[in-house]
Amino acid sequence: MSKNLSVNVEFLTRVEGHGHIVVDMKNGVLNKCELQIVEAPRFFEAMVRGRSIFELQHITCRICGICSCGHSLASIQAAEDAIGFTPSEQTLQLRKLLLHLENLDSHILHIYMLAAPDMLGKKSALALTATHGDAVRRALRMKKCCNDACAVLVGRHVHPISSTVGGFTKIPSEADLLEMRKQFSAMKQDLLPTLELAKTFVFPEFHRETEYVALKNDSEYALLSGKVSSNRGVLKDKSEYKSITNEYLVPHSTAKHAKLTGDSYMVGALARFNINYEKLHPLAKYAADELKMKPVCSNPYLNTAAQIVECFHFVEDSIHIIDRLLEKGTDKSEAVIVGLNENEVIKVKAGRGVGAVEVPRGLLYHCYEVDERGTILSADCVIPTGQNLANIELDMRQLASMVCDKTQEEATLLFEMMVRAYDPCISCSTHVLEVDFV
Repeated sequence: MSKNLSVNVEFLTRVEGHGHIVVDMKNGVLNKCELQIVEAPRFFEAMVRGRSIFELQHITCRICGICSCGHSLASIQAAEDAIGFTPSEQTLQLRKLLLHLENLDSHILHIYMLAAPDMLGKKSALALTATHGDAVRRALRMKKCCNDACAVLVGRHVHPISSTVGGFTKIPSEADLLEMRKQFSAMKQDLLPTLELAKTFVFPEFHRETEYVALKNDSEYALLSGKVSSNRGVLKDKSEYKSITNEYLVPHSTAKHAKLTGDSYMVGALARFNINYEKLHPLAKYAADELKMKPVCSNPYLNTAAQIVECFHFVEDSIHIIDRLLEKGTDKSEAVIVGLNENEVIKVKAGRGVGAVEVPRGLLYHCYEVDERGTILSADCVIPTGQNLANIELDMRQLASMVCDKTQEEATLLFEMMVRAYDPCISCSTHVLEVDFV
């Protein structure tokens, strides 16, 4: 029996950026199966050359309006690594708090506004307002909590102000910490209804053995530090990121692809869940049990479910961090002013540094080479979505062989849902400029 399939989705909706899905199968032969990234690159790596490490985070956080704080933190970590600066424990705790807020804000956006319409049979989040008004209001309420807490911690969520090389220009007061705790407590009240809604989602059945890559350390659910680990036994330092990502070009994408031990790997919430499950907060494990998730989970559609599990962890761990800071009290003398510590100048030297941070869509790398004045000589950014692209296409190839008996509309929706499940941030990932020589 012949198997024919033709899917052509121009400008996939409910993702950040622009991408096409093209699938062509004739008589059971898959002639084409591509996620075409068509967006132009923006050359941030060239843009930062010649700039000071003390202004870099204000530039690199503009790479993305969704993971703005994540880019800022990866940039700061790379700069500090290059000059050999070790941040204080207080600074690290506040950075973890900021990263939790970033991941929460993005996960809530994806769960409710981008993925839920598929699960509830709607074309958009706007259409949900008529049938699931409480859920939409809940999502907006949780996002507002994230934005308000970010404003307290770093001035604003999109393009943060006070997080910088050396620490923070403003150290939160006791009143600030109490206000942030209030916001996290408010979010906590909305998590169980979020879980109950998710339990009504019917995720498509799909499984493909995949390599998962995430930060890992022995003390916590790794987001800000650790070794780069995979479920296939890889354990490397972040300084070896090039041998981990092995980026390469494909003709149908302005974003690079990546691979590790095989043809592809996956980063993001599901990868972190599979690598670091044992370090999750008990309430997050409860959420995983309710969603019938155990590692290793090999269904990419369940990346959205993994985000829900992570939301429980991020809220609980944030409250724990704030309570420890309240108990100990914050040290205002650590405030950084224009790249200088009030008590001691941050010593700058030539070097190379790598930042590796778990942002909403997965493991983000920034690498800088700086001169003795702290000026950027070269920069490299490896984006989570770029690392996921090869894996998405291999998932799509397997899916193509499974949906030939579906209607055109049903098959197309399954491909769209698969790409959306990865929560791609396409604008961040574009790095390749096509040049035709004549």
